[in-house]
Amino acid sequence: MKYSKPLLFIALGLFGVYTIEFGVVGILPVIIERFHITAAQAGFLVSSFALIIALFGPFMVLWMSRFNRKRIMTMSLFVFAITSLLSAYTSNFYLLVILRIIPALFHPVYFSLAFVAATALYPPEKATQASAKAFLGTSMGMVLGIPITAYIANQFSYEASFWFTAVANGIAGIGILFMLPDTRQAEMSSYRKQLGILRKVSLWLNIGAATFIFAAMFSVYSYSAEYLGQNTGMSSNVISFLLIIFGIGGMLGNLLAGKLMGLHKVRTALFHPVALGGTYLLLYGISSSFIPTLFIIIVWGAVHTSGLIVAQIWVIDEAKEAPAFANSLYISFINLGVSLGSLAGGWFIARAGIHGTLWSGLLFAMLAMVCIGSKVIYPRILRKYKGLDVQS
Repeated sequence: MKYSKPLLFIALGLFGVYTIEFGVVGILPVIIERFHITAAQAGFLVSSFALIIALFGPFMVLWMSRFNRKRIMTMSLFVFAITSLLSAYTSNFYLLVILRIIPALFHPVYFSLAFVAATALYPPEKATQASAKAFLGTSMGMVLGIPITAYIANQFSYEASFWFTAVANGIAGIGILFMLPDTRQAEMSSYRKQLGILRKVSLWLNIGAATFIFAAMFSVYSYSAEYLGQNTGMSSNVISFLLIIFGIGGMLGNLLAGKLMGLHKVRTALFHPVALGGTYLLLYGISSSFIPTLFIIIVWGAVHTSGLIVAQIWVIDEAKEAPAFANSLYISFINLGVSLGSLAGGWFIARAGIHGTLWSGLLFAMLAMVCIGSKVIYPRILRKYKGLDVQS
């Protein structure tokens, strides 16, 4: 396949991008010790990254879309690599925060252009397959980025964990520079057509559900290494191993959720926040016993990661007439959810101890259920209202 190599580097770049965003979760205990800060302060490294994406993502994408796609993708990856290297050696926590903000600005740019570039490599009938292959990099970055980063930090050093992301993004940038064809950019849809979907109440209910699902996920996941360390008493090496198992369970859960969404979309969407809340109740009783903990971690990973595909399909399905714009809304709002969740998790921890992160996750899972339930009954209410209006 002549397009397999550029697609491989596109996916590697997506892996690198999401490893930058979420990799710090696995080394939060190291960051807390290195900079002498609290868990809530360390969590700001996650929430600030996501908040920048949520606030500036759509504007950055619109601005950068005017320029050559291949050059912007390559530049973004080199920005990720350079900021990772600088992050490895900074001794100031606030400078580390700034070095997180810079790549956060380019994250949605690379993400959006990567999927456009991937689909442009193949004929229209194979565009979906190309997107699915590229999305594998996103899934692996979100699922495996944390345990891999944690493992490298524990086995080698804090600096080595940032070198890993720098090398991954650097290789992806070089690969795209030399392997990706420099094709002409397609015409963009009119702003009026894309903005038209914003009038749909049902879309906003779906966006609300996706936002709260991610808030629930990252209220707990942002503090996963710290939570496991405090409640199991296991060593950092064992916790790194558990996070890898979490990632494996997550990949299996993502595949299962994709099939279930294809068969029973509404039922699966409704069940997901219920299952998420159930795993948090299991986590409340986690102990130093290895086998039960291993089982809970696998279940948690499967349910947590399935939220990626459940939330995306739930949002995109409501705006098929403007999928690109809907995808940009999805990216912005799930990152808003990540930011909201990690901030709320830190707030609950500061007031209720480390178990407070679970109460935060449960709260957001309930709000997601409310949004999904409202979306399900909304068409019925609308039909009933229109029927009454006609009769009157």
